[in-house]
Amino acid sequence: MLTRITTLLLLCLTTWGAWAEETKLMETDEDAVLINLEETVIKVPIAKEVSFDEAVESMRLKANSLNMKEVGYQPLWKELEALGEKNVPRIEIYQFCDAKVAYSMLKNHVNYAAYMPCRIALIEDQTGTGWLVTANLNILISASNLPDDLRKVAERVRDNMDAIIEAGASGEL
Repeated sequence: MLTRITTLLLLCLTTWGAWAEETKLMETDEDAVLINLEETVIKVPIAKEVSFDEAVESMRLKANSLNMKEVGYQPLWKELEALGEKNVPRIEIYQFCDAKVAYSMLKNHVNYAAYMPCRIALIEDQTGTGWLVTANLNILISASNLPDDLRKVAERVRDNMDAIIEAGASGEL
């Protein structure tokens, strides 16, 4: 009986010790950076001579020409003002999608749904400069184990999103 208790106690202590070591590894310094947020996004300034409305119109036209349908729009700044916030800078979120590409990706793995549709935020900073911000799809593509045919499709979507942002930033119509 004593041997069983000793064995059980040793097993518990060993398991606790391993858990304690693992927990130490997971502890982080408050100033530690787990993810460099700057690397996860693409951020392009809107040219000074391009109005925000021109940037939006250019993005919509380019998306349409690339078969990337605008499937969502959220004027976040207007919603914030309606909730009583004062002097809210312009913040809008546009969502684009190619339904056939989305379906192909979802047939491969349902988790890709978390990255759909592709989003571009138009954000006005404190100086009045407009920015177009989107996820850096290079990270997702390189980190995914996609079959070659889907990798090519994902790269095309990435290229399309880059073209949409560039059109918006430059006011290309």
